[in-house]
Amino acid sequence: MSTEAKAQGNPAVVGLAGFGVTTLLLQFHNVGWCGVGPVLALAIIFGGIAQLIAGFQEFECGNNFGYSAFVAYGVFWIAFGIILICNHYGIYASDGKDVGWFLIAFTVYTFIMWIAAMRVHGMMALTFTLLLIGFILLDLAHFGFPQLTVVAGYELIVCSLCALYMMASVIYQQVFGRVVLPVGKAWLS
Repeated sequence: MSTEAKAQGNPAVVGLAGFGVTTLLLQFHNVGWCGVGPVLALAIIFGGIAQLIAGFQEFECGNNFGYSAFVAYGVFWIAFGIILICNHYGIYASDGKDVGWFLIAFTVYTFIMWIAAMRVHGMMALTFTLLLIGFILLDLAHFGFPQLTVVAGYELIVCSLCALYMMASVIYQQVFGRVVLPVGKAWLS
């Protein structure tokens, strides 16, 4: 048996893709470009299950930041999908404030992760800064300022593109053997 370590893939590429694509599609809905059906499907499968798998793989890599982020946001997407299903079938109708409290819980989590993200690299810090702003805008939208949903939608489109940029950076670095898409220095040392 060889003593060489077997090369492993980076689970972040799947987690970032699941987060980025699902967030992007939800924002297409929030700004009025598509219905909720595709969002529901993607929320459960790509945003939810795929991110959970990536998070559990990050655990195996010893990356607590990736483990926590991908599992927590994977659960966010599955729970959001369940809220949509329950509303659609009248199992339990969550009103705007119910969803608002759900979002506030994840705003608190995102704030905690935002501080840690500033120690990872610039693009991670930017992504979490935009995500935190997006959650705050959606919180406000669900507690009396519904016009902010569209503002949050456009702002979170940029956030999702940042996540996809990070995914592409990791993939391109391996494929090209060099940094193609730089992610910048950490904001906090």
